[in-house]
This record gives sequence, C-alpha cells and structure tokens, in this order.
Amino acid sequence: MIKFIKNSLKITAVVVLMLNTVACKSSKKVFSNPKKETTTKQTTTPKINTSNPVDLEATSNVKVYNEVVKDYIKKFSATAKKNMQKHGIPASITLAQGILESGAGEAVLAQRANNHFGIKCHKEWAGEKVFHDDDAQQECFRKYNDPAQSFEDHSYFLTSRPRYASLFQLPKTDYVAWAKGLKEAGYATDKNYPNKLISLIERFELHTFDKEVAGSKYVAPLKNKTHTVEKGDTLYSLSKKYNISVENLKKLNNLDENSGIQIGQVLLVN
Repeated sequence: MIKFIKNSLKITAVVVLMLNTVACKSSKKVFSNPKKETTTKQTTTPKINTSNPVDLEATSNVKVYNEVVKDYIKKFSATAKKNMQKHGIPASITLAQGILESGAGEAVLAQRANNHFGIKCHKEWAGEKVFHDDDAQQECFRKYNDPAQSFEDHSYFLTSRPRYASLFQLPKTDYVAWAKGLKEAGYATDKNYPNKLISLIERFELHTFDKEVAGSKYVAPLKNKTHTVEKGDTLYSLSKKYNISVENLKKLNNLDENSGIQIGQVLLVN
C-alpha cells in the first residue's frame, strides 16, 4: 500500500510539472521582427514639353510631340541633305515625309523594319519583308537594316518612276510646289497631304536645310499660313477669320462643292 502511494505521488508530480511547463509556454510573449518597411526612392523623370502635339495621320497614324519631332530632325537632317545633293529632292520634303509617314520614327513600320516612308514591297523588291495592316490586312512592306537605307530607297523611288519626273523640273528650294507636285503625281490619296507637309516644313523650319545645301542660290518662298481645323470651325467662319472668300479657300485646298472639313485637317488660309 505504501509503495502504491509513493508511485501515485511521483505520477502526480510529473503531471504538475508538465502542466506548469505548458502554462509557462502559453503565457510567454512572442516577439516577431516586424518587416522592415522599404521605401522606394523616387526618381524624378525629366519633363518633356508635351504642348502642341503633332498629329501624324498618314501611314503612321500616331500622335507625337514637338520634342520627339525635333529629335527626329536632329538625327536625320544630315541624311536628308546628303540625299538632296545626290538626288535633287529637297531635304525639307524628305524630312517632312519621313516625319509624317513614320510618326517621327515612332510608328510600327519604323520600329520593326526601319521603313520611314511606308514603301511597300512591289514586284521588284528582293530584300527582307514585313507584313503590316495598312489599306488592306497584312500588306507587304520593305524591311531595311538601317533607316539610312530607307531614306536612300525613298530617293530612288522618286527618281526612278516616270510619274515623278515633273517634280525634278521644279526649283529645288520650292517646297510648296514639291508638296503639291507629289500629290498630283499620285504619291498619296489624302487630299490634305500637301498641306500637312507644308505645315511641318514651316512649323519646324525644315526649309533651312534646303538653304544650307543650295547656298547663295537659295530664295525662301513666301510662307504659307495654315490653320488646323478645330471643333466648331466652318469654311465660312474661317473665311471671316482670315479675310479670304469661301470660294478661294476651297480652291486653295482643292475642295469641291460637297467637301466638308474635319477636325485636325490642315488648311491653307492665305
């Protein structure tokens, strides 16, 4: 009996000890290292002057801003002048077409294929190709290793086709006549194409590159005034604003009796 009691006391002591241990563990405060808050260092992005966006609605169909266009001009003006010396195409026209057609280098064809003038493959093209939706789905366009090749091919395109021969009878510094001549020769179907080129040339003073190539023979043509159509504009309201008759406004912009004007359209107004 005494032996039984001793064993019971031992068991009870063990149980009490276990309970005390559990109690101690449950009451112990647990401290976890809080996650260190990470602070992201803010970097200041240089502000680009986004005022006066330039709508480029030819094959590029993109909108870019002045700074992007200026960078494009800086990058390719030497190439355009070199082609003017070699082929006789005004540097201002080449640059304006490049800006318009490639979205100042930002459009898909310029990025994927270094194609800055939207020149399609045609049957004589034996170089690399890319396919891109334009007038129709998945049309074939020329791919170049370098944008300079695109500029050279553009010059060859104009000098090698008989329908553009009349352009080379024009003064090399008369960008207005060249812009209109391109449309008349069938380069673009957009009625407003000449005005878009002229507007770009005068807005960014691209004609100064013609002057650099032509030297002392250069005579700057009279500057054409343009107006970009805004909401609420009509031919009548523009005729009053710029002191020009509606009839002359139509003639100046090749508008027929049924032609309307659209927001973003560039019109000659003098």
